[in-house]
Amino acid sequence: MTENEIKLKAVAALTGLRGGVQPDYVSDLLSEVIPTHFVVPVPADPQTIGLAVLGQLSQPLSALLSGFVLAFETVAESYDRTDPETPTEELLQGLALTLAREDTP
Repeated sequence: MTENEIKLKAVAALTGLRGGVQPDYVSDLLSEVIPTHFVVPVPADPQTIGLAVLGQLSQPLSALLSGFVLAFETVAESYDRTDPETPTEELLQGLALTLAREDTP
């Protein structure tokens, strides 16, 4: 799967969630970007095998994250062009404060 196809999966997942599709469908959609088989050197020690698997996971996960960020930036820029009462930055700051409070004992 190409990097662009993985980014499209991220956008499709967000679109589906906003459109009311079942979360299981979105989960299945996103799981398609994770390799089901890994190539590892033989013979190899556990660290080398772990690094090989991590290397093969990092590319699709990075592309997926890039797709989510691209989708967010597109929506945020469009939202901010409407001259909202609360700009995107303030919404994100509010979310960060809420999350920080949830971690406080």
